[in-house]
Formats: sequence, structure tokens, C-alpha cells
Amino acid sequence: MTLPDKLLFLNVHGVDKSRIRWHRLPVFLGLTYLAMRRRLHDKYNLLNVGKTPVGARFNARHPAIVDLTQKHSICHNKMKAFMHSARSFLLTPIKKRFIHDDFHEIFDKMTLIDQPLFLIIHSVDKSRTGWHRLPVLLGLFYLGIRRHLHDKHNLINIGKTRVAVRFGADEVPFRTTNGMFNDPSDGAAGGQGTFFGRNMPPVDQKDKIELKAPVGVASECPLKSFKFFKTKEVDTGLHDIKKGHCNIRTPWWDGSVVYGSNPSQASHVRTFQDGKLKIADDGLLQHDNDGLAIAGDVRNSWIGVSTLQALFIREHNAICDALLKEYPDMDDEDLYRHARLTTSAVIAKIHTIDWTIELLKTDTLVAGMRINWYGMLGKRFKDTFGHVGGSVLGGLVGLKKPDNHRVPYSLTEEFTSVYRMHSLLPDQLNIRDVNSAPGPNKSPKLTRKVDMINLIGKNGEKELTEMGFAAQMVSMGHQACGALELWNYPVWLRNIVPQNVNGTDRPDHVDLASLDIYRDRERNVARYNEFRRSILLIPISKWEDLTDDQEAIKTLREVYDDDVEQLDLLVGMAAEKKIKGFAISETAFIIFLIMASRRLEADRFFTSHFNEDVYTRKGFEWVNTTESLKDVLYRHYPEMTDRWLNSTSAFSVWDAEPEPYNPVPIYFRRPK
Repeated sequence: MTLPDKLLFLNVHGVDKSRIRWHRLPVFLGLTYLAMRRRLHDKYNLLNVGKTPVGARFNARHPAIVDLTQKHSICHNKMKAFMHSARSFLLTPIKKRFIHDDFHEIFDKMTLIDQPLFLIIHSVDKSRTGWHRLPVLLGLFYLGIRRHLHDKHNLINIGKTRVAVRFGADEVPFRTTNGMFNDPSDGAAGGQGTFFGRNMPPVDQKDKIELKAPVGVASECPLKSFKFFKTKEVDTGLHDIKKGHCNIRTPWWDGSVVYGSNPSQASHVRTFQDGKLKIADDGLLQHDNDGLAIAGDVRNSWIGVSTLQALFIREHNAICDALLKEYPDMDDEDLYRHARLTTSAVIAKIHTIDWTIELLKTDTLVAGMRINWYGMLGKRFKDTFGHVGGSVLGGLVGLKKPDNHRVPYSLTEEFTSVYRMHSLLPDQLNIRDVNSAPGPNKSPKLTRKVDMINLIGKNGEKELTEMGFAAQMVSMGHQACGALELWNYPVWLRNIVPQNVNGTDRPDHVDLASLDIYRDRERNVARYNEFRRSILLIPISKWEDLTDDQEAIKTLREVYDDDVEQLDLLVGMAAEKKIKGFAISETAFIIFLIMASRRLEADRFFTSHFNEDVYTRKGFEWVNTTESLKDVLYRHYPEMTDRWLNSTSAFSVWDAEPEPYNPVPIYFRRPK
């Protein structure tokens, strides 16, 4: 690590090693911790898979260059050796006393600036406080340092980067159907079919996977007998990391779940009239002759996803109507492109300042996610004066130019791994009566329960058609999701038929819980402890460091003995003690810290091209006045929303009490 990175790492690591932990810090300190983490991960946990651009060529043996090199090399080498010795002499006692042994090597690689920053976060991590217990401003400071370090140390280029595709950004003022031309410095970055990147080096586990489950194990599983199929590997062109995996979807926040990830899918969902998308008269998705839903992404879906896709198709079509009214000369293609831009930004905004806040429900993260979109100066200031200052004051959205931290943008293998959240799904959906009188806190009457296995694929679409949009949305809203804990994996997902890209069924059943573990091992994603080391979190040394649950500890010993290094990532994240207010583990959160910000700051349509000229005045206004999923629901279903939604956020259980007013400005709050 560079010295600045080392300083950031020391701070993050100090907090991680403490008993207090970052999530107990006041909001500002918690955010500071996360920012430092994200900085480190952006640098060390983003690994590109592909070919590197061809750089400027020169003749290293040219006489002028040789002469210049000879004149300066001796002096330079002596000075470099002296500085290295001096730094080692000064830092050795610091490392031994203050830094966890596992981080000495990466600390040595940090710059002189990053080393003290690492010391800050590491000291917080090692303390009993934890960043999440700090006052909000200090928490933000901690997260800011973390993000700085992760940006430098967790964005790692893998493979030979392709020759950058140059283009005039003003010549492509719209999102393409395949995800290309979002990064002005490399038009191919993030296109469909590009490699998944990395947030850390892969760890070879090919000798620890089995293509066929042992009979003794399989016989005790719901599926009884099953096998796994390998992920398709692609040559990267590099010596150290020879194989990678390609993304069949676009990795940007571009609404591809609605629009598709290639021209064929995009055409399939369009009407080619007034820019609109296909939607049934009942407000649900249309279906083709085979009964398959028509949407951008229908693979392995269920009616909850289908309902949200239908909602945002309605949002897209409403934007088309508003644009056509405002700009009557716009043709079908212009209306489609501008409506897609606007709808995609609405989805990204909801994800950033609504969904993520409910997932990580602490004052520090409320402040941090709003800073990502609005900056510390806040929404009112930004709406009045526009983007002022850099990413801290003005937010990532609206920056003068996108920033990919010198690594072509993509989602990563590690991001895929921490996003395995199937335990959020229930075993049954509680169907509510939307024609009944509201009960306490607008709660509807329960009419029946439907097994989730009946709500997937074509059978699920039939059930949804009978149920209707309102009944399905209200039923989801009034049922809490599952917890990401051990022994809470949905049973129905352990004997399920997977689908092809077009939504048709495959012939073999799978046990998804087993497949999740297999995929991480097969794709060389680090196991739990090494994963934590790579993102500058203190690893566990015994099972009691992971959880207080004695039953869990007993079971972990049965599976892994006392070798904590063998703990699989998904199992570890489920067993890990959660920060109060967090639905996910801190381990998963650090990857979120890196990638959620990166999805905004690397995309020109959220930075340099987030303006009225590109979005149109009407489209830009639409994005700026939409703050939540609740706003979108109210726009299209005002009666349903008024009648049944009591909570502040649609991502909370709908009969929850609204968030109480807090007179203390958020930056001056302390964790509860």
C-alpha cells in the first residue's frame, strides 16, 4: 500500500479490532470509517478482467533516454534506498504495536499519506467503540477514509485491458441497449458480455469443489440427488489470472431489468409508439404466446420482481406522456431514449437513498447515502444552486466528470457473492384482502397463504393475473422479509427448476443453497477470513469472534472443525454478528461501500451528463422531485398508497409507524 493508504488502513483496522466497532460510532465517524474503507477497496478490490489499453509507445534504447537514465539512476537508487530504510525504521515499531499482524504487508505497500489514514480507521476498528457507535460526523469521516483506501487498494485490474473504445460523448447522449458508451474514456466498459471484475485477488479452490454431491450428503437434502454444472470460463489473456467470467447482463444502473441488456431484448419490450413499453391493461406485464412475461430480464423470476417491473414500465410510459406533452416534436426514438434515461435515474436514486437506507438503518448510513446523491450541502442547496464542490459537498451525482479510479467499470465476483440474499424470501406469501376495511396502522385482512414455489415462472404469472397488482403489492408490503441468518434458507429454493435467459425451464432441478456455496468456490472467491483481510477487516481467530450463538458455534465446529480459515463466505456472513440496524453483515457492507458509490461515479449519466441538456428539463425535474419508491407508487396508485401504506418508506413493513421527527440535525446525532 502507499503511505496514504496505510494511514487509512490503520484507522479502519483500528476500529475493526476494537470492541465498539464502526457501526456503533456516531454517524459522522461511521461515515468517515466507511469512506476510508471504500477508498481502500476501490484501489485494492476492483480487478479488471480483459485486455489493457495500448499505451503510448517509445524506444527505451534511444540514446537520449539511455543517457538521461544513466545520469540519474545512481543518485535516484541511493535516495530511494535511504528513504525506504528510513520509513521501515520509523514504521516497524508502529506496525508491531498498533497493527494487526495480517495487515503488515499491505501497510508497507501504502503511500506515506495513506499509512496514517489507515492507522485512523484501524485504531477505530481495534477499539471497543466501533465506527458505528461514533457521532455521525466522525462516523462519516471514518467511512470517508475507508472509501479513499478502498478506491486505491480494492479496485484491481485483472487481465489484459482491451484497447479503449473512444467516442464523442455528445454524439451518444443516451443509454445504449447493450451498456456501451457510458464511460467517456472507454466506450466498451460495462457492456454486455464484458468480464466481471475483482475486489481482491482470486483464491484457487478448484481442489475443494465437487461436481457431484456425495450420496451421504445429498440423501439428507430436499433434492436427494443432484449435480453442479460449471460456469463458462473465458481466457483473460494474462499469466497470473488466466480465466474469468463474462456478464450476460449490463452492470450499470441502466434499468436493464426493465429494458433488457441487448438490442433484441430491448425491441421485445417496446411498442415503437410514442416511446412506450408493452404493458397489459390490468397494469401487469404482458405475456407472449408461451405465457412468458415480457420484460427486460425474466430469468428465474417470481411475481414480486414481475410486479416491480410492471410498476417501472408504467413509470416509463408516464414519462413518455409528460415528455410528449412538453416537447410535441419528439419522435418515438427520442421519447424512448429520454424516458429510459429518466426512469433509470429514478431507479438508481430509489436504490441509493431509499432501499439502501432501509437495509442499513442507522443515522450514519442515512447521512452517507444522501451525501452520495446530494452531498453534505443537502438536497435543498443542490436544487437551488446545482452541484457545488466535489463529491463530499455536492455528492457523486452531478460531478464534472466520471471517475473509474483507473479501472474499467464492471461489477465484481465479490459483489455477486455478497448479494446472495435468498434468505430474504419467505416460504409463503401472505395474501391480503385489499377490499376490506383497513385495520390498525392501515393493515389489511389476511385471506390466505400461497407457497412461494407456486409464485415463480409461468405458474406465478397466472397467479398474479388472478390476484392483481394492488393485492400483490400490498401483500408484499405488509409482510416482513426473512433474516440473513443461519438456518433460514427458504426450503423451496433447495429443490427448484432453474431457467434459461428467455425464462424457459431447464431440465434439471438444483439445490440453490448448495449451488451458492459451490459457485463461490468455483469462481475462486476468497473464503470468509481471507475475504475480510482483503478488505482490511480484522479476521476472526476463533468461532466466538464470529458469533455468540452457542448452537451455531457447535455446528460450525462439526463442519469446519476449528479451522476458521475454511469457513465459506456465505456461511460466515450469515453467522456474523450484525451491526444494530443492519440487515446484512459488515463484511458484505464493505463491498457495498465500494460498489454502490462506484455505480454512480463511474457513469457519465450520473456525473458529467446528469443535467437538463441530456435529460431534458422535464426529465431532469422528474428525477429531482422523486425521492422514494413511495413517490412512484403514489404517482400510479394513489388510492392504494393512501389506504394501505402507513410507514415512511415502502421498503419498511407498511403498517410500521412513520419515522418520528428528530429535531437534532443528522450530522450532530449520536447512535441510539
